[in-house]
Amino acid sequence: MSMLESLSRYGTAIRQAHDRSKARRLLNSLPPEIQKDIGWPVSPRSSERASLSNAIWSAVR
Repeated sequence: MSMLESLSRYGTAIRQAHDRSKARRLLNSLPPEIQKDIGWPVSPRSSERASLSNAIWSAVR
């Protein structure tokens, strides 16, 4: 296997990971009703996530 083939495979893997990440962000940005309709697990909204994070860290202190 040549160095260029290895580099090409590495670039393909990075591009595929980026595409998966972009699709995940897009699906997570949809409203919860649509996420449920398409079978995507409903992700907590940023405000819910922030309040949960604050609750966890305030309990630790």
